[in-house]
Amino acid sequence: MKKDIHPEYHEITLIMTDGTKRKTRSTWGKPGDEMRLSIDTLNHPAWTGQQRVLGAEGQVARFNKRFGGLGVK
Repeated sequence: MKKDIHPEYHEITLIMTDGTKRKTRSTWGKPGDEMRLSIDTLNHPAWTGQQRVLGAEGQVARFNKRFGGLGVK
């Protein structure tokens, strides 16, 4: 590895949306800084798996329904 090109890791505190605090290592900020999260990994759909997934056929059918009559005649 090349010297002096990698950022330094240090310990920061994450403050979750519910007020709980967690310590982690990061390159963000200075040692001891606190980062307040607006999206919590404990309840956000990207991490919980409770997200709504749309099928591709549904989106295509909806597009054709709305814009199907605009084609060249």
